[in-house]
Amino acid sequence: MDTAQFWHLVDQARDRVSDLDDAEAVAKEAQALFSALPVGDITAADQAFWQLMADSFQDSLWAAAYVINGGCSDDGFDYFRGWLILQGRERFEQALRDPDSLATWAIVRQAAQDESELECESALVMTSRAFTAVTGGEMPACDAIVYPDADPDGEWSFEFDDADEMNRRLPGLSALYEY
Repeated sequence: MDTAQFWHLVDQARDRVSDLDDAEAVAKEAQALFSALPVGDITAADQAFWQLMADSFQDSLWAAAYVINGGCSDDGFDYFRGWLILQGRERFEQALRDPDSLATWAIVRQAAQDESELECESALVMTSRAFTAVTGGEMPACDAIVYPDADPDGEWSFEFDDADEMNRRLPGLSALYEY
């Protein structure tokens, strides 16, 4: 299983739910799909998932999550990125390229109106739960996942509570959330 196959399974999981905005339901369907795979493919899916988590470890995205969720702890950022992965490859990659583009997504606009958070803790355990369901054992640790420096150029080194800076860097999200 490679990353493209992982994304294909996420798409299949999304196709199986009646409400695409329900990330918990998508995670549950993805877990069921992973459970139907051979053990080696489940561990490879886990590796692909955690590589995507590492790839999305960016301060600019963290700032977006901070605005959207009204603050964002370390764990909260993990849950946000889990939610983001379950939105599918195209949206995930768009958000990595331009975190402020999240302001154009209907689900984000609805969350702003409802004052609800966008996160999915279940995404972080869907592959390990599938592994346990199939083997009865614990998922082995991922190999070779290296988290990058979230802000290698120091571009995002400021307090996320600095409204002027957030308005400058994430104008769409700041306007949507009246930051």
